[in-house]
Amino acid sequence: MRALAALLLIAAGAAGAQAPQVREMRYEGLCDASAGVALDGRHFIVADDEHNKLAIYQRGQPGRMGQVDLDKFLQTTKEADLEGAAQVGSRIYLIGSHARNSAGEVREDRHRFFATDMRDTTVEPVGKPYMALLVDLLATPALALLKLADAAGRAAEAEGGFNIEGLAAAADGSLLIGLRNPIPQGKAIVVQLLNPAALVDGKGPARFGAALRLDLGGRGVRSIERIGSSYLIAAGPPADTGSFALYRWSGKATDAPIPLKLDLGTLRPEGLLAWPDGQVMLLSDDGGAMVGKKACKDADKARRSFRALDFKP
Repeated sequence: MRALAALLLIAAGAAGAQAPQVREMRYEGLCDASAGVALDGRHFIVADDEHNKLAIYQRGQPGRMGQVDLDKFLQTTKEADLEGAAQVGSRIYLIGSHARNSAGEVREDRHRFFATDMRDTTVEPVGKPYMALLVDLLATPALALLKLADAAGRAAEAEGGFNIEGLAAAADGSLLIGLRNPIPQGKAIVVQLLNPAALVDGKGPARFGAALRLDLGGRGVRSIERIGSSYLIAAGPPADTGSFALYRWSGKATDAPIPLKLDLGTLRPEGLLAWPDGQVMLLSDDGGAMVGKKACKDADKARRSFRALDFKP
């Protein structure tokens, strides 16, 4: 498949405002784009929740430049269900869903939190993958009222299940972990991880700040990314059916997220990454999109692709 050349005009939201230009692009080689980080002004990496690999792309070029295989480093026999990525300096942290599978069975391979360091236009795993994040989370007294232990006993997409999907860097070097599920009382959960660097160095347990509750219209967090002094949040349903939306959030617990008037069409936002030029790229998980008579993730490898949207928030 080759790049889509179309430029889409999306309503700006303010009456009489000029509509921004938004560029949709199709990138080849994988379908289930779940997280991404810009390596510089031209290159970016993409995590795929169906494989333990990071794909490397050049902005605007549909073909994959290379990939980083993580199977050996992660010590897994199945996919780690990579869902979130966040950059702190030259380090990129990544996180698995820490969720049970659709049958409610424990999947230890998904219990991974780890880091890579940038090396020019690629990345290299560093330290060790941390595998006790969920155990530490459930043992944190300040989070007990969320009853996450009950959620962690259910399937990822079941009502009240547990599923991590978002990861973002805070200004102080801590990380924000966004949950796709559960969404108690209709509000999404974001938890601050205070010591990510120590975990990669094998110095647990994980320490957490207070949980934040965000009104995303009954949706959970699919991706969260710090843009300047605020955050963009891609929000979506806890299961496969439901609507998606983008929000801008100040990062303050007392401030409500503000919806962005951006028409997402059939995109299924799973990742957000910030470019140095102020643009943002939204990654769509197109694993379920039909390619001929098959879902994209089941199609021939040569026909697999995902969509990305470049826009100025």
